[in-house]
Amino acid sequence: MQSPIVIQKTSDGSHTLYLPDMDEHYHSVNGAVQESLHVYINTAFNKCKKDEIRVLEMGFGTGLNALLTFMEAAKRNIKLHYTTLEKYPLTKEIISSLNYSDSDKELFEKIHTAEWNTPVNITEDRIIHKVHTDFNDYDYSLGTYDVVYYDAFAPDKQSEVWSEDLFNKIFLSMNTDGVLSTYCAKGEIRRRMQSAGFVVSRLPGPPGKREILMAQKN
Repeated sequence: MQSPIVIQKTSDGSHTLYLPDMDEHYHSVNGAVQESLHVYINTAFNKCKKDEIRVLEMGFGTGLNALLTFMEAAKRNIKLHYTTLEKYPLTKEIISSLNYSDSDKELFEKIHTAEWNTPVNITEDRIIHKVHTDFNDYDYSLGTYDVVYYDAFAPDKQSEVWSEDLFNKIFLSMNTDGVLSTYCAKGEIRRRMQSAGFVVSRLPGPPGKREILMAQKN
């Protein structure tokens, strides 16, 4: 029998989830929102200056990255198509206990109540497409992406979703000048990204994390 998921408050006051059986957190205990803003919004999404941005997220999880991205898209007044892949969606009970909705309760609820496996308009110009799938089973040729958030569980926990083959597929699905970001800065992961064709940079990480990776398709 699996141990229940534990909700924990992080250093910036926002929640993360802890999986005892994997000894893994969904977000940094040093600040969940702070980490998401640093690693994904500022490092990847805000690097793209298009009027319409297509995002691919590897790991929907709590929906935090999606929430912050939709908020940023509204702030910048740009169109957004957000595709997010998740094999193990969280229960409504866990979602309703998270404090991310303090930022925008209506938006948070719209994101989480959006039907799976079909594009859903959150607003007229902003769409979410939540796909219930394993990363390795998804057909990456279905779309082209400007930004990729690589937010899978750590390589030592789920090595199968950090393969060079998967990075190859993602690279081919991305538009020129596309940006991928991830909290993981392991040398082997950086080399796999480079083998797939990415130009990879090490950048300073958020609190509690020395470095992160940003990969670009030039």
